[in-house]
Amino acid sequence: MIDAAILSNRIITPNGIKKAIVLIEQGKIAAITNELPQGNFPIEDIGDNVLMAGIVDPHVHINEPGRTDWEGFDTATKAALAGGITSLVEMPLNASPVTTTVKAFEEKINAAKGKLHTNCGFWGGIIPGNEKEIEPLIEKARLNDTVGQGVLGFKAFLTHSGIDEFPNVTEEDLRKAMPIIAKHNLPLLVHCELSDQSLHSPLTINRYNDYLQSRPKNWEDNAIALMIRLCEEFNCRTHIVHLSSADSIEQIVKAKQKGLPITVETAQHYLYFIAEQIKDGSTEFKCAPPIREKENNTKLWQALKEGIIDFVATDHSPAPSEMKETASGDFMKAWGGIASLQFALPVLWTAAQKNNGSLSDVAKWLCEKPALLPSLKSKGKIEVGYDADFVIWNPEEKFTGTAKDILHKHKLTPYLNEELSGVVKQTWLKGTKVYDEQKFLHLNKGTVL
Repeated sequence: MIDAAILSNRIITPNGIKKAIVLIEQGKIAAITNELPQGNFPIEDIGDNVLMAGIVDPHVHINEPGRTDWEGFDTATKAALAGGITSLVEMPLNASPVTTTVKAFEEKINAAKGKLHTNCGFWGGIIPGNEKEIEPLIEKARLNDTVGQGVLGFKAFLTHSGIDEFPNVTEEDLRKAMPIIAKHNLPLLVHCELSDQSLHSPLTINRYNDYLQSRPKNWEDNAIALMIRLCEEFNCRTHIVHLSSADSIEQIVKAKQKGLPITVETAQHYLYFIAEQIKDGSTEFKCAPPIREKENNTKLWQALKEGIIDFVATDHSPAPSEMKETASGDFMKAWGGIASLQFALPVLWTAAQKNNGSLSDVAKWLCEKPALLPSLKSKGKIEVGYDADFVIWNPEEKFTGTAKDILHKHKLTPYLNEELSGVVKQTWLKGTKVYDEQKFLHLNKGTVL
């Protein structure tokens, strides 16, 4: 029995954009058709608004438990829902305790109860000495065996993470962890920067270009070279998070040509902003690796369009405004992270239009491809049998982001006052309309992935 139908003149499917009707049954896409069947069910006619699979963001820092003054499940998943994100995967650091043990994982799951307004999965963390926790984190049943199994994969840093409880790993640590992760065919996500200890940065940096020079491209390039080598040796699914250095594109191409199980993401801020436009002291732009120059931006866009970079994820990493050192403008003291979760779609679409990206490209980069990393097999496409998770949006409508509209806990973001294209109208979870025209119709409808 059909539960609902959505009519649109622009439905983004894997086979292109079409005018059609999507029929929903028991939370799944039952059919994509041109004719309405007989029956008594609600019909949503969205006209020329775009119907796209719900966005999947596998790189989000929510920071609960322990640092809920930075963010939290309630605020983060509301912001995600308002931005059309129907599934996200939360990172293992910035929470306290960090998710490097089963005990810490249980605390995080408990902290999320009653606060998931969109679907949420979890990455575990790899730090020196916790290799014995890897399999328990994978196998740990959640919520009394009612919601699947443990973490969806693991995250590691090759440089200081900014969180002392989450120290970076060495090649020796990875050699212990990667065979275990590979045995379970899960991904290892890696922050790729190998810092050069001979490069001494000043204690205070206010000029953006000085900050940029303090984290050069070769830090990334050397780290990615290491991960490609280990990926080949252990045949472990290896994912490079937030690629910033276009100088690594060539070695990534060669690794993919070899058939290595390596994937790559970049972030909206590397595609939207360029270093030449960032003013000195503008610490809201601080992230690591840093936002680089125009030439680099152009090469990242080319790699994304060619499929060398697999997808785009926000790396939403908020912090209280005082931690961003807006008063001092000191890039060395400021927390490195950009709050962006709610703007994932309009930021990418705005930049994509300037770089000859299409609506189908955006669906691939934000929905289809990121769903593959955590193996969310029923997410990311408008296709029969997939979950009826949708974002309905108007790609022609523009808006200017203001603090009062932001649902993240903290409003400081480099996207404030930017004119963006692409307004989210509705978000659907498992065939239920949960967000409509800036109003939440149903909360706590998210599930643990």
